Amino acid sequence: MAYYIQRGEIPPKRHTQFRGADGALRYEELVRRQGFSGVYSNLYHLHMASRMTAVGEFQAVAREAAAETHRHRHLRTANVTSSGDAISSRRLLMFNADVAIYKAHVDQSMTTFYRNGHGDELLFVHTGRGTLHTNLGRLGYDQGDYLVIPRGIIWQLQVEQPTRFLVLASRGPVETPDRYRNKHGQLLETSPYCERDLRTPEFVPPIDEEGEFPVLVALTGGTQEYIYAQHPFDVVGWDGLNYPWAFNIGDFEPITGRIHQPPPVHQTFQAAGLVICSFVPRLFDYHPEAIPAPYYHSNVESDEIIFYSRGEFMSRKGIEEESITLHPAGLPHGPQPGMYEGSIGKRETSELAVMVDTFAPLELAPAALEVDDPDYPLSWLG
Repeated sequence: MAYYIQRGEIPPKRHTQFRGADGALRYEELVRRQGFSGVYSNLYHLHMASRMTAVGEFQAVAREAAAETHRHRHLRTANVTSSGDAISSRRLLMFNADVAIYKAHVDQSMTTFYRNGHGDELLFVHTGRGTLHTNLGRLGYDQGDYLVIPRGIIWQLQVEQPTRFLVLASRGPVETPDRYRNKHGQLLETSPYCERDLRTPEFVPPIDEEGEFPVLVALTGGTQEYIYAQHPFDVVGWDGLNYPWAFNIGDFEPITGRIHQPPPVHQTFQAAGLVICSFVPRLFDYHPEAIPAPYYHSNVESDEIIFYSRGEFMSRKGIEEESITLHPAGLPHGPQPGMYEGSIGKRETSELAVMVDTFAPLELAPAALEVDDPDYPLSWLG
């Protein structure tokens, strides 16, 4: 994250004795990125963070690629078979070495705890409401929220309304784009959002319970269960720049111009090997000869996916809520017949969508083929 916060009780000096009112020593835990060179937070626990009663079995999870034709795709992900909690409901749709993209239809609250040990996670809330409980505090979520959860954060998600997530698990940190920040890390005046738009964890008093608390840790090749000897949310205070946070897509302020602006103006986050953009309601281009629909283009070094959340997308027909289009590298694409010409004179769009561009090719998983529209590549014929 770009700015420092503190929550709860912390000592005046790092790495020094810190005792509670009862005289008991608190246990400091440094959670750091990039060795000792990146952002970090210091957590203070009632108990040693490494206490556990058992190590469970490692469960290998293979990412199976479905060998399929290289073509444009339309995935109707509203029809993905998915249910359970925020982890068990995940269905892998596509992946490469940098990111795995899932759909999750969550209808149950979590009863165990989870942390990703090898990646950061970005959850986009298509519909639903609930609370993300973490060892650093809680974040309420609602429709349109992005939840950014750095690796190493222990969390448990409780649903108040059934929730549909688009989930990205990234090998690198999910961050605000470099070009939106000054040399001090503050978001610039020209950024389409600022720190006021970001929500950070609300502090919750520590839970001092001993027993057996399962924590599932996601790793590159599978999952590992650990049984903690105390409740993992025993943090009395913390400070730093490494923590979960939320941003609502409705707070993204679109950048517009006289002629059609390229997709980088919609960029919302960056991560290793990919960018994430937000298409939001906005005024169209105002040059007297402007064509608001995007020009036809070829992605020669990226795969492009768009998740359509709400509204009517200006360049596509037959696209429903929760559709994903995949336009792979090496092929041109653009508006479907009639949409390019038909956009002339239009003043605004009500679309709401999330775009992900990856710089390495994506592999399709079997679940994607279950909801694939085989006729989509021919949709430019009219």
